[in-house]
Amino acid sequence: MSTELNEFTTQSARPLPIIVLADVSGSMAADGKIDALNQALREMIATFSSTDDLRAEIHVAIITFGGNVRLHTDLGPASRIEWTDLKAGGGTPMGEVMNIAANILEDREIISGRAYRPTVVLVSDGQPTDEWEVPLDRLTRQGRAQKADRMAMAIGADADVEMLKRFLASPEKKVFVAADARKIKDFFQLVTMSVTARTRSANPNDVPKMQNPFDLDRL
Repeated sequence: MSTELNEFTTQSARPLPIIVLADVSGSMAADGKIDALNQALREMIATFSSTDDLRAEIHVAIITFGGNVRLHTDLGPASRIEWTDLKAGGGTPMGEVMNIAANILEDREIISGRAYRPTVVLVSDGQPTDEWEVPLDRLTRQGRAQKADRMAMAIGADADVEMLKRFLASPEKKVFVAADARKIKDFFQLVTMSVTARTRSANPNDVPKMQNPFDLDRL
C-alpha cells in the first residue's frame, strides 16, 4: 500500500522548484563556512526528501559559483539527489550564476508550466567579481524568472548586502545576515520551513510570512 501511495503522490504532485545559488569562493574556506554550508544543504535536502504531499513534490537545483560556475545538482526531486560536498576556491562570479539561474527558470523543459512558483536562494560572503547588473535585471525583472520567490543571506562583514537587497527586489523582504558560520544552518532551516509550509498549504504558490525563530539578523 505504501508503494502504491508513493507512486500516486509522485504522479499527481506538481513540482515545487528550489534553486540554490551557493557561493563557494576561496573566502568560504575560512572560519568553517564551507563546512557549515555543506551540512546545512545536506540537512535541507534530507528534510525535503521526506516531505510527501499530494499537491507538491520539492525539486532542488544547486548552482555553485567560485573559480567558475557549476550546476552542482541538476533540478530534480530532492529524494533522488546523491549529495557530494562543495569545495571552496576562486572568485565570486555572481553575474554568471544569475544568468544560469534565469536560463533554468525560463526553460519550460526544465520547469514545466504546471510547476508551482519557484524559490531562488542566494548565499554569499563577498563582492561580485564579474559584471552582474544586467544578469540581475534579467533574474528579477524579466520573463518567468521575475515571478520567483527569493531569499538571501549575507555571510560575514565582506558580503555585498546592497546587491543582495537588489536581488530580493522587494522592500518587504530583508537580507538575512550570518555573522559566523553557525548562522548558515539557521538560515537554511528557515528556508526549509518556508518551503515545507508551502507543500502543506491549500495553494503552494503562496509564500507564507515566516517568523524568525532563530533570531537571525536582517538588513
